[in-house]
Amino acid sequence: MDKLILIVEDDPKNLTLFRDLLQRVGYTTIEAENGREGVNLARANKPALILMDIQLPVMDGLKATKILKSDAKTKNIPILALTSYAMKGDRDKILQAGCDGYLAKPVDVREFLATVARYLPNKVKKGVKIGGK
Repeated sequence: MDKLILIVEDDPKNLTLFRDLLQRVGYTTIEAENGREGVNLARANKPALILMDIQLPVMDGLKATKILKSDAKTKNIPILALTSYAMKGDRDKILQAGCDGYLAKPVDVREFLATVARYLPNKVKKGVKIGGK
């Protein structure tokens, strides 16, 4: 499924925002509220991209990313960190954990969609409706 995106986010408002933005431009989403659930959904569904919050209950996003990147079945799925961490060095820590990219929250809508599109080139064009050509 080249249009499936897994959103791992425990804040209901952020989850709703990310899901609505992605579905509006033609992506299909599945959601997890903690890192462990995110790992399980990634393994079961093999999404094209994972949007991973870093501060999560049960298992944080960095640990979940390390698990997914060490698993042969999920290691090639791009993981984009979405986090409110903005301290110097946090970006490096996130990338060293295995995340392929990073966006600070609160996200800018245009930057968010453009960044997602960069990780999924030619998968969905802006303005394409679900089920459209």
